[in-house]
Amino acid sequence: MTSGENPPEVRSIPLPEGPDCPNHPRLPLLMYPKFLDEVSAEAFERLYRRHGWGGGWRNGVFSYHHFHSNAHEVLACHRGAAEICFGGKTGVTLEVRAGEAVVIPAGVGHKNCGDRDGFAVVGAYPRGQESYDLVRAAEGDAELLRRRIAAVPLPGADPFFGPDGPLCRIWGVVAGS
Repeated sequence: MTSGENPPEVRSIPLPEGPDCPNHPRLPLLMYPKFLDEVSAEAFERLYRRHGWGGGWRNGVFSYHHFHSNAHEVLACHRGAAEICFGGKTGVTLEVRAGEAVVIPAGVGHKNCGDRDGFAVVGAYPRGQESYDLVRAAEGDAELLRRRIAAVPLPGADPFFGPDGPLCRIWGVVAGS
């Protein structure tokens, strides 16, 4: 399958507030199965640009729980695989492999819990959220962080499938917002 055809069935994973990560009060983590014929950093970056996601970077995932209180984030794996812990100590661990992606709502903790085969991702943020912060788990004023997270605007489009993509349906994005 290639982008632009029927979007894949995306897994929606709600993460309640934990003792060390606030997570998002309404939005679930989204797990995208492999959906591109060409799995490369360049292919993911083309889709991000086409659908208004920017501030892109290439690397791995930090080996400590952290989150962004002012931005949602997409991570697409273009090489290898990793066990990524989402939601802090009481969250979930998912294997993310080449060709798969996750969209992480603001506030959702994430940590590389072990990788292999040269694991690498390309990340990005919705338009207007490219100046993201980085908060370590259990750091900062919890109430202020919860308010900031709840106020982060929804993206205008799914990073891979645009305004009609799974993110828009699941998160309740209204076309043209």
